[in-house]
Amino acid sequence: MEPSAIAPDHHTAFAWRPRARAAGVHLVASIVVATLVGLLVFSLWYPYPYREISSGRELFQLVVMVDVVLGPALTFVAFNLAKPRAELRRDLAAIVVLQLAGLAYGLWTVQLARPVHMVFEYDRFRVVHRADIPAVLEKFAPSGIAVAPLTGPTLIALRPFRDRNEEFELTMSALEGLHLSAHPELWQEYALGRSRVLQAARPAAQLVQRFPARADEIAAMLREAGRDAAAVAYLPVVARKAEAWTALLDARSAEVIGYLPLDSF
Repeated sequence: MEPSAIAPDHHTAFAWRPRARAAGVHLVASIVVATLVGLLVFSLWYPYPYREISSGRELFQLVVMVDVVLGPALTFVAFNLAKPRAELRRDLAAIVVLQLAGLAYGLWTVQLARPVHMVFEYDRFRVVHRADIPAVLEKFAPSGIAVAPLTGPTLIALRPFRDRNEEFELTMSALEGLHLSAHPELWQEYALGRSRVLQAARPAAQLVQRFPARADEIAAMLREAGRDAAAVAYLPVVARKAEAWTALLDARSAEVIGYLPLDSF
């Protein structure tokens, strides 16, 4: 066979334009899927402010970027018009299956790390994540409070300790790494802890005194909530990240009306 006879097939097999076109189509489809999944994740599992204080944004971006980049890259490598049509379809289908499996695993990881409760922990709020709660303790969750609600984090409180022995044991457990809010046996409805929330909260006017450089930001949040400083209190919020946040509360009802990226401890 003459060299000229095999040149067109060789050119077709290694032409980059069809590969780039196929990879581009795959990339657009991957971005669309990732966007739809992101809307689900951030509207349910990581609503504001949890996407910030629970590292939800970074974790999801890592999972999605790996998945979005990997799928089109494999398509670019595998797409070859010289292959028999059935073989090409099989290769592309395998790539899609691998990509969807990777996305499913990534979403499973994201949901395990997701915040499930904002808990009033005696003198602060703490965000509890799904992975924080030992499986052996889940059965102690009180009736009416789901261990890991799929519709997003809920606001709950810790009940008072029953006695000094319980306080000592659970405090020691917290010192060993299992913080109090991760103990379902201590959970109760937020309404039952409202008076203790208000007793622990501090006047919002103190925030302006402590953070004069953030006065405009604090004032903007109060305007957005339709409150003035005299009617608002605050408590610090502890979450996964090193920096703490602040929850603003209605000074009468203990309703959470907003969050600020301030370390108010």
